[in-house]
Amino acid sequence: MSTSHIQHTAANHLERVEAPGSMLTRTAAKALAVVRYATGFVFLWAFADKLLGLGYSTPSAKAWINGGNPTKGFLSSVKAGPLESAFHSMAGTWWANALFMFGLLGVGLALIAGVGLRIAAASGTLMMAMMWLAEFPPAQHTSAGAPTGSTNPLTDYHFIYAAVMIALAAAYAGHTWGLGRLWAKLPFVQRNRWLI
Repeated sequence: MSTSHIQHTAANHLERVEAPGSMLTRTAAKALAVVRYATGFVFLWAFADKLLGLGYSTPSAKAWINGGNPTKGFLSSVKAGPLESAFHSMAGTWWANALFMFGLLGVGLALIAGVGLRIAAASGTLMMAMMWLAEFPPAQHTSAGAPTGSTNPLTDYHFIYAAVMIALAAAYAGHTWGLGRLWAKLPFVQRNRWLI
């Protein structure tokens, strides 16, 4: 089998995506769509559980619709890092609850639908950065001196989720099994490419 035949065969298995000069196999595009759905479901589930108290991380009595505070438990339990007191003062405030819940909902819906992935990646990364700062993995000990249990000082699930969202937006992952291709053709999105 000649080298030119192998190259021609390999080229036939690749498809062009709308990003100029980029190549992505159909299998890779589908794999990214699965990752997009899975990541979106993580955000939507967190929203639904905190809103309705589905009994996983949030009991019914502490649901947002029952007067619970979605940020109070997490932020008031911050025990390490330079922003410990700032997070304690934010815990349970109306604006922190609203920003957190609407952030979870917006990022989750955008990822599931495959639209607005650049905005979802930016806001989701900001949310993950704030949660990373609240858990502050570089700290080996809490402010009381107890071990934090941190297993890695830099890279944890917050970083991974942020990197995944950025990669999904950069790869136009909403175009496969999503509404991204239709969304990108809308006139207001064509005029404002940051909305893709």
